[in-house]
Amino acid sequence: MVSKFVIIFALAAAASALPVVPVAKYAYAEAEAPAHYEFQYSVHDNESGDVKQQQESREGDVVHGSYSLVQPDGVHRIVEYSSDAHNGFNANVRYEGQPIQAPVPAKIAYAAPVAKLVHAAPVARVAYSAPISYAAPVAKVAYAAPVAKVAYSAPISYAAPLAHVSYSSPAISYHH
Repeated sequence: MVSKFVIIFALAAAASALPVVPVAKYAYAEAEAPAHYEFQYSVHDNESGDVKQQQESREGDVVHGSYSLVQPDGVHRIVEYSSDAHNGFNANVRYEGQPIQAPVPAKIAYAAPVAKLVHAAPVARVAYSAPISYAAPVAKVAYAAPVAKVAYSAPISYAAPLAHVSYSSPAISYHH
């Protein structure tokens, strides 16, 4: 049994002394093809007035394209462009047509209900009588406040519901 352990340890020592060499190395590389595409689209919406189109093509590092659109003032803008490593990006812009005057929108009138608020100060009548009990003839003193009416009216320019509110007490009455 000891001989088996000795053989196993000897094989392990011999295996650890050997240099580690990879068996095989795989490299996956795909050749890059130059970019190549073409696309185009267009929109023609009579309801919103959105009219535009674009087209573009690319072969390698060279790009050619154009787009056009109808601007809000009615002028047709046309842009033709190209791009490459030697010249960079170049664009030619031209306009076709004359600007048209936009129609003036109709004024919208809003009618708010006209309401007048009247604020009337309460009518106050104060009567005071007290006997005076010193060495003077007994007299009744009465004081009546003048009737005051204050009216304020201002137009209301918002549409709020008009509320009718009453407050009353035995001596003073408010009504709005």
